[in-house]
Amino acid sequence: MALFAVIGLGSFGATVATELVGLNHDVIGIDSNKKYVENISDQLTHAVIADATDEHVLRELNIQNCEAVVVAIGEDIEASILCVLHLKNMGMNKIWAKAKSKAHHMILAHLGVNKIIHPEEDMGTRIAQSLSYPMVSRYMALEDNHFIVKIEIKKSLQGERFNHLMDHNSEVKTLLHKRGKDILFKIDPHLILQEGDILLVEGELEPLRKLSARFK
Repeated sequence: MALFAVIGLGSFGATVATELVGLNHDVIGIDSNKKYVENISDQLTHAVIADATDEHVLRELNIQNCEAVVVAIGEDIEASILCVLHLKNMGMNKIWAKAKSKAHHMILAHLGVNKIIHPEEDMGTRIAQSLSYPMVSRYMALEDNHFIVKIEIKKSLQGERFNHLMDHNSEVKTLLHKRGKDILFKIDPHLILQEGDILLVEGELEPLRKLSARFK
């Protein structure tokens, strides 16, 4: 379980926030619009009516203690930029932000935002899943609670044996291993993983959640 903050509780922000709660995380939801906060308050760990363009307010809410912050402010580009600036000043390392336009995207990129999002109506769910499973670069839902996920091996896992990571995860099936242009469908359990390797795995949400802890 991790603590996330979602700033801006319109359609996109509310979707991200409720999906993260559904993945058993604590979520602080923030919006200056009372109606938006009231609509979602009973679904989040904390829902606060506050001005996220005020750094003092963000500090009082202990946003700096969050695993990541999603800045989902929509129409007000200036507010979005100010909020990101304050988060950077507070030392936040993981900031995802919604961009309204190419110019907005360019400014966010210059501010060092980790991921810039151009959401479609259903994108909130995808973002929440990605935040919940940092090792997952892409995923596809097959049906309720059942997913195929693409995992990228990070530097911290270089040299690990495949079977050491996958032991006790019989409910998760590895579909393939990719290294460079080489793809293997039958994987040697003693395979030594390298940074940049790709694993495609399939399973239900709870076994995947348990597996994700080994990849952090």
